[in-house]
Amino acid sequence: MQTTGDDPTAISETSDPFRVMIVEDDRSQAMFAEAILRGAGMSPKVVAVPEQMMAILEDFDPDLVLMDLHMPGTSGASLTVQIREHPRFSGVPVVFLTGDQDPERQMEVLEYGADDYILKPVRPRHLIAAVQSRIRRSRAAQRKQAIAAEPERHPVTGLYMRPMLMQKLAAQLPSRAGGVLLVEVGNAAALRNRFGYAGFEKLMNDAGRHLGEIASTHAVTRLSDNAFLVVVAHHEPDQMDAYARTLRDGLGYHDFSAGDESLRLPSTIGHAHLSHGFADAGSVLAAAEQAAREARALPTSVAAYVPPDKPENSDDGILGELRAALEGEGLQLAFQPVVAVAGGDDAQFQVLLRLKGSDGTEHLAGEFIPAADSAGLLPQLDRWAMQQAIAVMQRRRAESRPVRLFVSQSPRTLGQDNNAEWLTGALESADVDGPSLVIDLRLEEALVHSMMLRQFCEQMVPAGVQFCLSQYRHGTDANLLLQQLPLGYVRLSADFAKNPLPDELQGEMREIIERAHRLGLQVIGQAVEDPQAAASLWMGGIDFIQGNLVKRAEHALDFDFKHATL
Repeated sequence: MQTTGDDPTAISETSDPFRVMIVEDDRSQAMFAEAILRGAGMSPKVVAVPEQMMAILEDFDPDLVLMDLHMPGTSGASLTVQIREHPRFSGVPVVFLTGDQDPERQMEVLEYGADDYILKPVRPRHLIAAVQSRIRRSRAAQRKQAIAAEPERHPVTGLYMRPMLMQKLAAQLPSRAGGVLLVEVGNAAALRNRFGYAGFEKLMNDAGRHLGEIASTHAVTRLSDNAFLVVVAHHEPDQMDAYARTLRDGLGYHDFSAGDESLRLPSTIGHAHLSHGFADAGSVLAAAEQAAREARALPTSVAAYVPPDKPENSDDGILGELRAALEGEGLQLAFQPVVAVAGGDDAQFQVLLRLKGSDGTEHLAGEFIPAADSAGLLPQLDRWAMQQAIAVMQRRRAESRPVRLFVSQSPRTLGQDNNAEWLTGALESADVDGPSLVIDLRLEEALVHSMMLRQFCEQMVPAGVQFCLSQYRHGTDANLLLQQLPLGYVRLSADFAKNPLPDELQGEMREIIERAHRLGLQVIGQAVEDPQAAASLWMGGIDFIQGNLVKRAEHALDFDFKHATL
């Protein structure tokens, strides 16, 4: 995943460039706007002859039209009316760029259907921000409309579409009746390698169709390449295990065809009953996914979700301090630089949580995060950290000192209903570019909640948000995650910062770095305490280093990246 470098207004190279049509007869003005927008990573198209506008509009399909008000033989207002009358472009944003200071004229263009106007002369940063903000909102609205218009059933399998089933599940939660079963078809990677992508897709469609027949009146959807979700409405907790075995056997003893071969599909199933009182559909999915992972290690290939024990004396000790801090001002952010080995002046920090106790003691995240997780406070804590991080990025951007922040979030938080919409809206409201935010995902948690995380990441990629897989160690499932998730970074486990580094870890580290680089990912070495550990990471091909060798985590963002040397 590419980053945007020094320019805080640049568009992520991984997203579809914003297409802007500039309707302007003044050549110098048109070239000025075109150069600014192109320099910000957008794709501008100048229309100098107003009569050609509609033809070019249909061919170029812009995200936004930047319209001049006064042109020979016509006006921007009349052209806007033509755009609004076209069924395909009736909703495309139209922004006027005009030197007309008359408030009446400005109100008039809005009445004709324009969305906004910018007065000339305009500062480049203002023009870029105004255009980006409008296009982001427009694209977000289009995504919501696409979801709303999505058919209820898949045309090939007849299963529910994923958004539809998640809505049904959310509506079922208050009753606390029934539950969900997560069915994972085994050996997916081997099947894909054996039969190719098209053959594997046909096999999974056949499996989904057959699972739908077995489930009968219960709702089923395909969650990912090899996983399906079944929502049952009336089963009691003690009925879930027997029903899971029915689904397992129904798939496992059925003969499927792949090419000229006949084969059977073993599966593992994790289930969760709604009587546990889940807050939202995302939490139910996370619970079922956790159970499914446990099922892989069981002879029966079936496991039930068991909620964690609630801590005793929840108002005492560190948990009591945390509850008070969430309601007051005891939480703080600390920042540790993430420094490029090859040099560079991009400012980027990992965000770390600190809790200031009533006695003035500052607690590290590791001292209170486990208690927060057990008490169900982690989503609230994650939301607080994200809000504070966005405020920091907003302030730094306003000061023309952009910063990229790595912010840890738990899958339980990310999987909450509407969390992606909330985060997208928060970034847009703060006028923060998506690539300025990197969401840290811990490997251990990502392995348990990989399907849920894939859904969240898919929703955030259009906004340019990046992802980092942290605490990384080599493993079959871990390596698969590098390909399944839209990552930009991998942060190595602190084990690789040991000095001296054992030979077996040296070889593992090089293998991880080579694999990551082949996938276009950048690698961060963390917890680096001394020059010898840094040298070992550097020789292994690391991209970034963080740790006390660089600088201890502090509450200020005053590190000099431009002159930093390792």
